[in-house]
Amino acid sequence: MSTPSKDNNGGLFFVAIAIVAAAWILGHQLIEMRKVGDTIAVTGSAKRPIVSDLIIWSGNLNAQESTQQDAYRAVQKHTERLARFFKDNGVPDSEITMKPVSSDQIIEYNQNGYQTGRVLGYRVTQNFEIRSPRVDAIENLIKKSDELISEGVPFSGWGAQYLYTKLADMRIEMLGEAMKDATERAKVMAESSSAKLGELRDARMGVFQVTPRNSTDVSDYGYYDTSSKEKDITAVVKASYALE
Repeated sequence: MSTPSKDNNGGLFFVAIAIVAAAWILGHQLIEMRKVGDTIAVTGSAKRPIVSDLIIWSGNLNAQESTQQDAYRAVQKHTERLARFFKDNGVPDSEITMKPVSSDQIIEYNQNGYQTGRVLGYRVTQNFEIRSPRVDAIENLIKKSDELISEGVPFSGWGAQYLYTKLADMRIEMLGEAMKDATERAKVMAESSSAKLGELRDARMGVFQVTPRNSTDVSDYGYYDTSSKEKDITAVVKASYALE
């Protein structure tokens, strides 16, 4: 049996060196790739209390008579009383919108629920709407509207809507606050894993939630409460950062 030559031994030595070097380079590249790919995703939020600065209140008057003309005259009389009620309580004309009058026939039905074709009378309706920045004053007006009913005025008032008109301006400020909160959260999480927070990779604005004060109601599509005067507005930002 022949023994390996010195030339062959030398060739095997260099091959081994090349394999070790290639493995080290590949391993180093994998480590660098892992570091580059490591990110941390966080959600930041900001919340502020707000008080509505615009109130909307709607309602109507209606009258039912045998003829359309009589129903219209009755509604006109009630509308004049409503106008005096608004004026006596300091509501300016600029805050009041009287909608066009609507009229409906009152049709007779038989015992089987079918129309007989006979018109029993007419119902005429006058709708109104008040939009005012004087939220407290209109709230007091709503409470006093029972006076109309006690006088026999066929009046119906619906629940008030409460809006906040400076929401667009506040959103910009709150997005900044939510982003700051996201960064602080990311720093804490990175430090807890013995890493250092790197550059911002991605940031996306979430939906805004405008909810009744101290409420837990939320929606994936955003929530805008109009039933409460006092509300909370919450902004959310989702961000991802590189880890070093």
